[in-house]
Amino acid sequence: MLRLLQRLLQRLFLVAERAANAIFGERLNPLYHLGALSYWLFWVVMASGLYLYAFFDTSVTGAYASVERLTHDQWWAGGLLRSLHRYASDGMVLTMALHLLRHFAFDRHRGFRWFSWVSGVVVLWLVYASGINGYMLPWDQLAQFTVIATAEWFDALPVFNGLLIRNFLTEDSVNDRFFSLLSFLHIGLPLGVLALLWIHTHRVPQAKTLPPNPLMAALGAALLVLSALKPALSQAPADLARTATSIEFDWFYLPTYALLYEWSPAGLWALTGGLTLLAALAPWLPPKFGRRELRAFHVLANPDNRIVAMKEDETLLDACLREGLAMPFDCRNGGCGVCKCTVLHGEVELGPYQENALSGAEREAGQVLACVAKPVSDVEIEYEPSGASTRPVSLHEARVASMDLLAPDVMRVRLEPEGGGRVPFYAGQYINILLDDGQKRAFSFATAPHEPGPIELHIRRVEGGRFTTHVFTAMKAGDRLRFEGPVGSFFLREDGDKPVIFVAGATGFAPVKSMVEHAFHAGIARPMVLYWGTRRLADMYLRELPERWAREHANFRFVPVLSETGPDDAWEGRTGLVHEAILADYPDLAGHRIYACGSVKMVEAAQPAFAKQGLSPDDCFSDAFKLAPRIHAKEADLVRLGGRP
Repeated sequence: MLRLLQRLLQRLFLVAERAANAIFGERLNPLYHLGALSYWLFWVVMASGLYLYAFFDTSVTGAYASVERLTHDQWWAGGLLRSLHRYASDGMVLTMALHLLRHFAFDRHRGFRWFSWVSGVVVLWLVYASGINGYMLPWDQLAQFTVIATAEWFDALPVFNGLLIRNFLTEDSVNDRFFSLLSFLHIGLPLGVLALLWIHTHRVPQAKTLPPNPLMAALGAALLVLSALKPALSQAPADLARTATSIEFDWFYLPTYALLYEWSPAGLWALTGGLTLLAALAPWLPPKFGRRELRAFHVLANPDNRIVAMKEDETLLDACLREGLAMPFDCRNGGCGVCKCTVLHGEVELGPYQENALSGAEREAGQVLACVAKPVSDVEIEYEPSGASTRPVSLHEARVASMDLLAPDVMRVRLEPEGGGRVPFYAGQYINILLDDGQKRAFSFATAPHEPGPIELHIRRVEGGRFTTHVFTAMKAGDRLRFEGPVGSFFLREDGDKPVIFVAGATGFAPVKSMVEHAFHAGIARPMVLYWGTRRLADMYLRELPERWAREHANFRFVPVLSETGPDDAWEGRTGLVHEAILADYPDLAGHRIYACGSVKMVEAAQPAFAKQGLSPDDCFSDAFKLAPRIHAKEADLVRLGGRP
């Protein structure tokens, strides 16, 4: 039933938005700015309300007269602002209700959005309470009806049990303290709305709290014209000795009051309470027909070369904006096409959108609208940035915790970040060591992301290398250095069930160690095999570790390969180039996923050979440079394991 209702509402919204696009254009379509319009109308209500309050007499005998003077004696200011206050309040209810209804229709209230949805429901009720309270202040017949009906309604609750209505039995029962309380509520409730709106909006990355200037100007002008042509006027003065037989009714704020006397106060509580509870629980109500099982995936965003962890049921646009990426956007509702991007790898699910925003040819070419696209696997995307990313790579200070020689030319260096905090990263990423003159040297994490303690690096000495020579000749435990990171788009994809082949050359074992240990920790059960190639046996500096992995994990194999064996090696295992060993063992690489870690030369030789034996470019990843032809060469990472000299 809920799904059918959502589909019906989706069609209605899409038809209405298409019509509004034809009239206003995509950029100024008010249906794409409902939240921002609510904010703007709130400021109009607040500004006009402050002016009105300055002239309002908060006494039972002076309230009606002060409102009448304000309305008629200064109609050009007070009267106009009173009407503007009234119609902007009505408009705010309308835009907020449509805003919530649209999010429900397009299923944008589930997953991580539950807090925004529930807080939005509370905000809407606070706005209703504030508006109802506002109708009590002029102390006319409508105010009299609103006060008495509210008292009768609340008296149905056991906590009051008929006490409230006794305060309105006679004219003498209402005093100045009552009006002071009403005024206090009419100030306090909007302040509560403002505080909750800030929290509500803060959860939405780069939320717009003001609509485009032309839309603000047009709506403001329309409200002023309406205020001038149909001013808001008071009805006859309140008289508790008489019951009004006819009043003008506001259907924006008082629709439930019409049922109060048709049903009963208890019945109305059951209706409003039940609908509120249903709305609050909507993010968790089943079912979600036609949707795959929800999971949190990762997005590799180009050209930023940034990895973004997706929240459950989050769109590509929201995730990238949350990370501070400069992805362009406008409507956020699949209507303008500004957030168009290309999916280079992986799969996404598209929500409803306007057909003119994304053509069939563009969809066939892999383009999607980021604002309605949700990953159903790890994905890689490319987009045209609108400016610089707002979140730079993090800078860290660290202390060298320990150093130990793993091989004659390989040093294991452990770094402790200042403050003892952890640096969150993905298995396969790297850091840039910052030298005094601003130059950088890149080294991959050899530790798995879940492991506590220092960061482990495997640093290979490069002849003539400035930093690596310093590591082997002068660096000692306790030294301080700076680094930036994590950096890089090379990471272990956890989606899918394809067998994984790791190819490591020399110190290319460092990111493999991080990825394999993370895979064990994450419970990845698909087959994994590591081919580690070095020149001599002595260069395979941690051979006992993958041998232990192979003994302890049935889904892991280790194949060491030497390219230049000597008499001292006494080697009876595989020889030659490491990628050729893979080609010999796997004549058909289709259906496999390969991670190549090592020198650019090794990867350049391996990639075309792998492709000839059926490996898809979408299943070939490297830390040396991005293999897939979908990535431009100018965006190469050029991360050589063991660092640059």
